[in-house]
Amino acid sequence: MSSEVRNLEPKALWENFADLNAVPRPSKKEARVIQFIKTFGQRLGLETYEDETGNVIIKKPATPGMEHLQTVAMQSHLDMVHQKNADTDFDFETQGIEMYVEDDWVKAKGTTLGADNGIGVATMMAVLASKDIQHPAIEALFTVDEETGMTGALGMKGGLLNASILLNLDTEDDRELTIGCAGGVDITASGTYAQEGTPAGMAGYRLSVKGLTGGHSGMDIILGRGNANKLMNRLLYLATSQFDVRVGTIDGGGLRNAIPRESVAIVAVAEGDKANFEAFVKEQAAVQQQEYNTTDPKLQVLAEAAETPAQVAKTDFTCRLLRAIYACPNGIYRMSPDIEGLVQTSNNVARVVVQDGNFAVLCLTRSSADSEKTDLAQAIQSALELAGASVELSGSYPGWAPKPDAAIIQLMRDLYRSKFEGEPDVNACHAGLECGILGANYPGMEMISFGPNIRGAHSPDEKVQISSVQKYWDFLLATLQRIPEKV
Repeated sequence: MSSEVRNLEPKALWENFADLNAVPRPSKKEARVIQFIKTFGQRLGLETYEDETGNVIIKKPATPGMEHLQTVAMQSHLDMVHQKNADTDFDFETQGIEMYVEDDWVKAKGTTLGADNGIGVATMMAVLASKDIQHPAIEALFTVDEETGMTGALGMKGGLLNASILLNLDTEDDRELTIGCAGGVDITASGTYAQEGTPAGMAGYRLSVKGLTGGHSGMDIILGRGNANKLMNRLLYLATSQFDVRVGTIDGGGLRNAIPRESVAIVAVAEGDKANFEAFVKEQAAVQQQEYNTTDPKLQVLAEAAETPAQVAKTDFTCRLLRAIYACPNGIYRMSPDIEGLVQTSNNVARVVVQDGNFAVLCLTRSSADSEKTDLAQAIQSALELAGASVELSGSYPGWAPKPDAAIIQLMRDLYRSKFEGEPDVNACHAGLECGILGANYPGMEMISFGPNIRGAHSPDEKVQISSVQKYWDFLLATLQRIPEKV
């Protein structure tokens, strides 16, 4: 199917995207894609450098006649979110992404597509390899591990770049010029719990919450989509208050930056309560489906007969954990009082695992106000500690403060107006971008982020719009030709 993608326009960009998507590139396991990019730069005869963290920098001189313009850094991240549908047989460690074209969109078969941020990477590769694109001196920065902690950007030292302008290619709407973003912090709660043999006279059930829309826990959090971990927790909380229900295992969610789409719990229910319990689950399914009909029309809540678990958690632990998760805020915590329509602070209850005497709850808290980010994280920490968990706050990264008067922002705003006869949406976003981190080591660098229309990022519904990629490509090339002169 990649041949279909390779024939799209702009051809150089799509061919590079197809080559990139043939390389497995999960976060924290980027060795293969790092080597892929280094080999690419070296084959072009360009200065290619890998720093201590694994970030790759490829430098290309200005085209003749443009040496007097300011040097531009173009930046994208190499890693991608690995998510697949439960019924999709796919090994992200060994297989390349299976792409196909449907109408005006490029999609993947049952997995994430990697357009986030693969389109940006492919764009930079196309510019580096081009012999006819007019541009100033280029420093292409390919960072690693953006999706699970931004450790590539955090580990990058100052002095490696000479650019005065940075074009981050990681925005997902072609009308947006992003000039600020939220920071984030990971919350990891873990511990052990006592188990006991399942009492006699109990029947096993497999409870599942599935079919949710999911999405990016930053960009899509404002849409109010259901969180499988929270919905499962609600179901179990109500069930244990009405029936003799014992929890064997819980397995819900996945990556911190993806809104959880599925959760499964294996429970034991008293034989005499089976009929009432099944009726209760159907009733709760109807309630949740009604609540989330608009955002998650495919939501299913099911109770299916299963093998009775041999071991279950003791009821006092179950009670404490369910209440602690119930107390964890999820979704929007506060909207920005200064920027209309911008989420200021949020939390994603990303992962819940209870199995074999060990449990873990993982969250990602985001905010454009660092003090509020810390405050919410500490509130969640307190709730989980009351359940007996050991809680660690880690991977904190700063937000990116907007500078709306920067010259590159004014240039691109005016250029957008003239090319597309419309007004761009100049904004800050609730997702985490690497600009804030990079700006700490390059404080004088002007920064802006833009990109094509990508929908459903961090979920198997991810897709990128073909016509939008063409628009974005034209916008980028026009921008490179209009970079200001060196001061």
